[in-house]
Amino acid sequence: MSRIAYIDGVYQPLNMPGILVEDRGYQFADGVYEVCAIRGGKLLDEARHLDRLDYSLAALDMPPPMSRAALQQVMRETVRRNRVRDGILYMQVSRGVAPREHMFNPDLKPVLVITARPIAADRRAQIMKKGISVVSVPDQRWARCDIKSISLLPNVLARQSARNAKVQEAWQIDGQGMVTEGAATNAWIVDAKGVLRTRPASHEILNGIVRQVLLDCVADLGMKFEEKPFSLKEALAAKECFSTASTMSVFPVIEIDGQKIGAGKPGEVAKMLSDAYDAVEA
Repeated sequence: MSRIAYIDGVYQPLNMPGILVEDRGYQFADGVYEVCAIRGGKLLDEARHLDRLDYSLAALDMPPPMSRAALQQVMRETVRRNRVRDGILYMQVSRGVAPREHMFNPDLKPVLVITARPIAADRRAQIMKKGISVVSVPDQRWARCDIKSISLLPNVLARQSARNAKVQEAWQIDGQGMVTEGAATNAWIVDAKGVLRTRPASHEILNGIVRQVLLDCVADLGMKFEEKPFSLKEALAAKECFSTASTMSVFPVIEIDGQKIGAGKPGEVAKMLSDAYDAVEA
């Protein structure tokens, strides 16, 4: 079955032209995006994703492409037309179409694109069982990582570094030797003292949706926890490491830069938080 995309008011086959050359998203990466997990045909954390979309749009002085209720209808229709039960929904809003110049007219009409695609239902179980390996790379991103911008070239290069190293993810390191986040994930450790840690939400990281949900779970579980930056050195010495993202929720990290973390296998905290996330979304 041909995949169907929603492009600026029209549902059409994904391989048909739909974006104009002078779309500012294409020419300037002037836009924002969200990725929602689909599980059993349900969009997970939908309200949180839409809240973050509103936040990103406001930060870039962009109006929403339509009302929230209308957007939710389009999201569901895109999932339905693509017959996705388990997968991801991608939505992107660019500032609009205009002759190419750096400044913009605040009255431009935003362009909305939504796609949906399946992911193998057993992939999460495989990741939880085997874990992933990561490499460390310098963080080369701009100063507003809290905005979910489509300008992702540093993330692309970081993830390609991971691929070249034959691992699954890259953790980015700032100028002080501290881990910021992954190329497409938030980073967590259970430090040598047994304290669960992740970097505080600020302009330096994206406040991940799974991250937000797990912070609530951590409070409910009464775990030892600190929102506190950690160094690459601390990560290498940690009892456990993991990443989080909407695509798979929790990714146990068993190796960084070729060095095993803890016992070199997925840890109990990652499993506990994965289960807690699933209970919230059930």
